[in-house]
Amino acid sequence: MPASPPPEHRPDLSFVIPVFNGSASVARVVESIHELYADLRIEVVLVNDGSSDDSERVCAELAERHPDSVVFLHLARNFGEHSAVLAGLNHASGHYTAVLDDDGQNPPDQVRVLYDEIRTGGRDVVYGRYRAKRHDSWRNLGSRFNDRVANWMLKKPRDLYLSSFKILNRFLVDEITAYKGAFPYIDGLILRATSNVGQVEVEHLERDTASSGYTLRKLMRLWTNMFLNFSIAPLRLSVLLGLFTSASSVLLMIAIVVDKLWINPEVTRGLPTVLVIIVFFAGVQLVILGTIGEYLGRLFLDHSKSPQFVVRYVKRRGAKGA
Repeated sequence: MPASPPPEHRPDLSFVIPVFNGSASVARVVESIHELYADLRIEVVLVNDGSSDDSERVCAELAERHPDSVVFLHLARNFGEHSAVLAGLNHASGHYTAVLDDDGQNPPDQVRVLYDEIRTGGRDVVYGRYRAKRHDSWRNLGSRFNDRVANWMLKKPRDLYLSSFKILNRFLVDEITAYKGAFPYIDGLILRATSNVGQVEVEHLERDTASSGYTLRKLMRLWTNMFLNFSIAPLRLSVLLGLFTSASSVLLMIAIVVDKLWINPEVTRGLPTVLVIIVFFAGVQLVILGTIGEYLGRLFLDHSKSPQFVVRYVKRRGAKGA
């Protein structure tokens, strides 16, 4: 992590943009930022998250074209959006830091709305709430599921939409970057650090590129990080599941005895019933053991210093090896 400049030399506003196969759109986003925020001291941190297209070259050219304002981080492989954002936050030095996508769906001019709100409202973070979402239907469904689970797991306010489009103040950026765990989830880190959260309505545009970089596998990994890294609720749920099934088995055994002795003594209890019960309880045990094992595995990876991200090189003004 680079040394932080003194407050009087910090940019007014930093932009962190995780880039994944965004070579066709990221240049337009960066140039638009420079046009729209010429009245501010800005910094743009581009983080290439293991792209398979020409994103590395495009981002490097942007850093050369704007040496005083663009920082380029090239990660050694794909670590996922939240790890890439965390890498960018570690290199962002502005008084405020906005996070937006590389595909143009978060219009750079809408950052001004977030910036004005966080400065006048005194919030630690302000989320952008889309007036009309332009995501694919399956991702909208995933977002609704994520929202419901976050209400329970993270104690999120029910009216707060956890958008990837947001702005954070310096205090919160410093708190988030102090996290050294192997499985970062940015919104979880935000909500466990502060309750001073706001949101404003913003526009959401159609994607510049043909398809989203988000896949079902990546969404599942994101949900797993939220489930297991920022709450012990799954363990408590496992306990409740175990208690419920144990109580159900006792009631079932009582019902079998009552039925055999007083209701229908001629009925023979067959082997299929026994096998079904065994399989059911074996499944419950595996769920509980699997949940515990996942926690233990993550503890092991944290203890073994599994990296959040690996930066192959940084291209910025005055950076060694740039």
